[in-house]
Amino acid sequence: MKKAILALADGTVFEGYSFGAEGETAGEVVFNTSMTGYQEILTDPSYKGQIVTMTYPHIGNYGVNEADAESSRPHLSGLIVKELSQYPSNWRSQKSLDAYLRDCGIAGIQGIDTRALTRRLRDYGSQMGIISTVDLDPQRLAGRVRTLHGLVGLDTVKEVTCAEPYSWTNPPNPSLPPFLGTELNSVPAEMGEEKFNGGFKVVVYDFGVKWNILRMLAGSGCEVTVVPASTPAEDVLAMNPGGILLSNGPGDPEGVSYAIGNVKRLIGRKPIFGICLGHQILGLALGGKTYKLRFGHHGGNQPVMDLSTRKVEITAQNHNFAVDIDSISGDVGLTHVNLNDQTVEGMRHTRYPVFSVQYHPEASPGPHDSRYLFEQFVEMMRNA
Repeated sequence: MKKAILALADGTVFEGYSFGAEGETAGEVVFNTSMTGYQEILTDPSYKGQIVTMTYPHIGNYGVNEADAESSRPHLSGLIVKELSQYPSNWRSQKSLDAYLRDCGIAGIQGIDTRALTRRLRDYGSQMGIISTVDLDPQRLAGRVRTLHGLVGLDTVKEVTCAEPYSWTNPPNPSLPPFLGTELNSVPAEMGEEKFNGGFKVVVYDFGVKWNILRMLAGSGCEVTVVPASTPAEDVLAMNPGGILLSNGPGDPEGVSYAIGNVKRLIGRKPIFGICLGHQILGLALGGKTYKLRFGHHGGNQPVMDLSTRKVEITAQNHNFAVDIDSISGDVGLTHVNLNDQTVEGMRHTRYPVFSVQYHPEASPGPHDSRYLFEQFVEMMRNA
């Protein structure tokens, strides 16, 4: 195995072994607490610009396959694991994780103490890092990583959004890039057959949308059109949709000023449902503020309370920023709260058909406790 080094901005260095692509990659180092679902994590566009540490120690044991993709390719900068399985065993496996990352040009490092790394990120916060197989001088690498710019203020959405509008069908639109060199012909709809007749037209702003959001909308009977993140509000209204979904995505919401401006012009015009980055953009469009969390929420085991029912949901999450609900004046109420740190997990407008959540109701990976929110969105469109 080829030697590799992970260097953090605070000078901490971990030595391990390379897997996936060789070379060098940089990004913000975060940790994910999910025990399964590494392929969905790899292909989640929200991880653009980040190096992901898996806290579960054994990764890769079931390989990768076409059906579990959340986009056409991995978007993260690198992957860190304690122990990589070189011999996947699963009837659905089409490739090993090692081969998949190598083919996609994504660098990984294994054999390091991921528990110690996670404790450091938890105690001192997420920070920039470099994985390298070409520069193995710890001091030089640590010096270089300190010169890197973080994700605050950057527009990473433009790097993951679609180039042109498209209609989502199941299987997905064949014009989309293939996964693993095959046609996308076996992606399941998780809520049953699509039924567009009589359903609502939904326009999805693609800030880095996960495919399972589109599957869930289609399975709920919606006719789904996905548009680039910079699409003017007037063009969306000209499509006369029944509702608008603001998708998940990577990075700092304040870096996507054009999206904030478009959402401002849409509030009160059509029903709106925001998810993750879409929730944060909605908060900014409503006049509020966002702030960066110390190490973010990444994983499939975050407890969230619905304040209207006092019911606790176990949720899938992936974000580094949060909405400051107290900074939003007027007709917006808090609906969900994180029980670990009391951060905002949901809000609703009291006069307009507008609501949003910070977590991922589509999961993938993760628990399915929050899928009812898609039904609420459909009901909101019906009432509107």
